Amino acid sequence: MAELIVYFSRKYQNYVNGTILDLEKGNTEAAAGIINRLTGAPLFPLEPVREYSHEYEECTRQAKKDLQEKARPELKQYPQSLEKYDVIYLGYPNYWSTMPMAVFTFLERYDFTGKTILPFCTHEGSGMGISERDIRSCCPGAVVKPGLAIRGSDAAEAENVIRKWLEEYRPA
Repeated sequence: MAELIVYFSRKYQNYVNGTILDLEKGNTEAAAGIINRLTGAPLFPLEPVREYSHEYEECTRQAKKDLQEKARPELKQYPQSLEKYDVIYLGYPNYWSTMPMAVFTFLERYDFTGKTILPFCTHEGSGMGISERDIRSCCPGAVVKPGLAIRGSDAAEAENVIRKWLEEYRPA
């Protein structure tokens, strides 16, 4: 079984436990790193050509505008192919109750028929939002397993909860 971890993450200013903090590594990247250690699956970061602002409030305005416009921001790079992968771990922060629009750009580029998608998101209180429904919409031929919502402020220390999720939903 071939697996790949695809994730969107944002460092710089983030909302953490009720305050704005500068992060050297995004919360979703931290969770993706734990999944990498536990599964050995390679990591593939989704990086938009035009980054969101480093400043938190401006970033949220940009993300909301992208959502309202159903933007599909171009990515710096794409996997050459997903053909050899059976399982895709898909990570993202919860932006306005769903995924950042760059994740939609990725999902709409490939055919996920027959693949298993295990979504995981980081958040500060809003959980998975409607992102699982949105993934099913973008990837009608995929098996979308129940997602894992990780509080962003806990992401770097979430190994036990991630391990339990993998034990329950990772295909054998």
